Amino acid sequence: MDIIQEYDYVPNNSARNLKRTESHTIALMIKGISNPFFGEIIQTFEREVEHQEYSFIPHQVEEHEDELEAAIQLEKEKRLKGIIFLGGLNCRSEASLRRLTVPFVVSTVDMKLPETIEKGAVVSIDHEAESFRLVDNLCRMGHRKIAILAAREEDESIGQSRLRGYERALREHGIEMDPELIIYMKKGLRTYTSSSGYEMTRDLVESGKEFTCVYAISDTMAIGAMRALLDCGLRVPEDVSVAGFDGLEMGRYYCPRLMTISQPREEMARETVHILFDMIKGREVPKQTMLEAQLVPGESVRSIAPQM
Repeated sequence: MDIIQEYDYVPNNSARNLKRTESHTIALMIKGISNPFFGEIIQTFEREVEHQEYSFIPHQVEEHEDELEAAIQLEKEKRLKGIIFLGGLNCRSEASLRRLTVPFVVSTVDMKLPETIEKGAVVSIDHEAESFRLVDNLCRMGHRKIAILAAREEDESIGQSRLRGYERALREHGIEMDPELIIYMKKGLRTYTSSSGYEMTRDLVESGKEFTCVYAISDTMAIGAMRALLDCGLRVPEDVSVAGFDGLEMGRYYCPRLMTISQPREEMARETVHILFDMIKGREVPKQTMLEAQLVPGESVRSIAPQM
């Protein structure tokens, strides 16, 4: 112990793991690491995993990369005890998921796992229901011509869920859906960024299509949308209202303050880690855990008289 203290010795976890038949390591597969929504979540993951005296490996997955294949490879290399998927792993077959031999949790994406998958769980909000709640509120404020800045048309993840919520809200208010007000993200644009929101909104304004409100499916896109509207000579919310989704801190300090759906990021991260370790310890866990989001009023949306 005197020598350890004298030389400030710290054990090398990588070397220890080579000696062990298994490691105490959790991998975090992050799809969309540039998304500021993930920042607080990742910090909470790391804190909670290290509290359990496990190692934590964050692994970035590129947009075009298959996160399941990347996880399977990492599982072999690092002899993982568990995996967390953040922002990805949607619409997977039972056969594909069975290739994972360790417990895993899909966090933030409200996918449904096959009932026969015993070592998997999902922690999320109901993206379709929360998107419906936001657009329903916009309709009640008098908006009938609501444009949506959506994900790519082929998207099968949260972007598609939020689009379905938008469409359902319009139907329930008797508003005919206008395909020209659905602005899909073009290839070449980085997803869920302010720059993509800016470019998509410029295209919308230049199309000459009439609209009173822009609903961006992420706060970062909404911030870009507001900048684009201002650059086009339009005022927010006097000329056009803007709403977002996620509840990022930047939206609270932007002028005007952004109306949004706030996701419970810290609660979602803690619940994800707790469920993963319950599975590692052989305990039964719920297959799907849905948390409650919050509608946050803002100055970026104004009520208008319903059109007759």
